[in-house]
This record gives sequence, structure tokens and C-alpha cells, in this order.
Amino acid sequence: MAKPVVIAVTNQKGGVGKTTTTVNLAYCLAKEGKKVLLVDFDPQGNATSGLGVDKESLQQTIRDVVTNEAPLSAVVQATDVKNLFLVPATPELANTEVELAAAEKRFSRLKLALTGADYDFILIDSPPSLSLLTVNGLIAADYVLLPVQAEFYAMEGLGQLLETMKLVRKGMNPTLELIGVLVTMMDSRTMLSRQVLAEIQKHFPGKVFETTIPRNVRIAEAPSHGEPVGKYDKWSKGARAYKSLAKEVMDRVG
Repeated sequence: MAKPVVIAVTNQKGGVGKTTTTVNLAYCLAKEGKKVLLVDFDPQGNATSGLGVDKESLQQTIRDVVTNEAPLSAVVQATDVKNLFLVPATPELANTEVELAAAEKRFSRLKLALTGADYDFILIDSPPSLSLLTVNGLIAADYVLLPVQAEFYAMEGLGQLLETMKLVRKGMNPTLELIGVLVTMMDSRTMLSRQVLAEIQKHFPGKVFETTIPRNVRIAEAPSHGEPVGKYDKWSKGARAYKSLAKEVMDRVG
């Protein structure tokens, strides 16, 4: 059994397309025949509802896994998409920060939970903060995928995240790597979007994905239908962009 490729999709800024990217990349990798587990690690639980799971009906979630109340396998749910599985989250996950604050191995709970899981890819939707949960995601991951929106303040706060990654590399996960920076909400007709893209490319030489994710109505509509955009409207610009991102990700992990 090959070890899965674990990717944490992380940016401590909200509204940059983090959950949208996690859900749609997971979907596209599954459509490529990969067995994919999406771990919703954001207390907002948007990846859970974005895959059509009713949060009210859940008996167990990722919270039970990281507090050692349930094994990962008990919490994994099949989705409507072949090859795509979900570990759901609900707002209760926010309390876990407090519960784990003094707990033993508090930074490596997620890593321990994922050990031995039999998937090709595990994608972690991290919370939009630099919290205990985010650090758990970074310690469990092989790679970080960093979504950044093509807007004026795009680079703000990234320094902090990169610093945290550096500390994690020095300490508990020396092989953590940035798989790439994904520019989201791109409108290539505007000078601003093009300037921001150039700025990000300058800041992260060789790390910015060729694929950019456009501003697209279909991407915005899909979550309210509980579907990835590729399922909601597979010919839309947004769906095609995520399909192309999945190919780049597969190339980068070799």
C-alpha cells in the first residue's frame, strides 16, 4: 500500500477560495481515478455542506477523531462521487482548540489519525486562521497548497503563514513543502488582476500554478446545490480550470 499524498489547503485569510479549491480539486482528482479523502478541518464545515452532507444529521465528525473518541474509519463518509470520501466537520470543532490546548501530542493528532489511511490523496481544508488546527494540518501534510486571490491585499498575511511553515519544518515535519500557489478569483481583463499575478509570480518563483481560477458564477453557485462545480456544470470555465489544476497537482507530486 503506497502512502497517500497529503495536501493541506491553507491560507489564514478567509474568502480566498480555500474551501472551494479543496472541494473542487478533490472532485477532479477523484474523476481522474484517484481515491481521495477530503478532511474538513474548518469549524465552518463548508466543505461538508459543499459535498451535499447535512451537518445536522451527523453522528460523528473529525472532532471525535482528534479527541481520540473515534477512529478515522468510523467517521469517513462516501459521497455521491465515485472515489471521493469525506471526513465531515461541524462548528463544534472550534471547541476542540480549547479541549486540546493542554493535551498530550496536541499538534500531531491529525497526523496520527491519518496514519495508515488507504487513499491516493488526502486533502485537508484548513481553517482560515493560524490556529492549533491549522498547525495540526501542516504537521500531517506532505505539501501545502496556497490559494491567493488576485486582489490588492493578496500578499498581506502570507509572511506569517510562511513563517509558521518554517517553524513546522524545523520542528515536527521537516519535509513539508509548498506544492504551489494558486491564484483565484482571477479576472484577466483587469490590469489589477494581471499585476497581482505578476507580483505573486515574482514572490514565489517557479511555484505559481499555470492554472488560475477565474471569477465564475458557476463556482459561486455550486456549493448551494451541495455539488462541486464539475458536477454542477462541467463545461463551465470554473470546472475546466479545476480540472486543469488537478492535472498540474498530479504532475508536481510525480
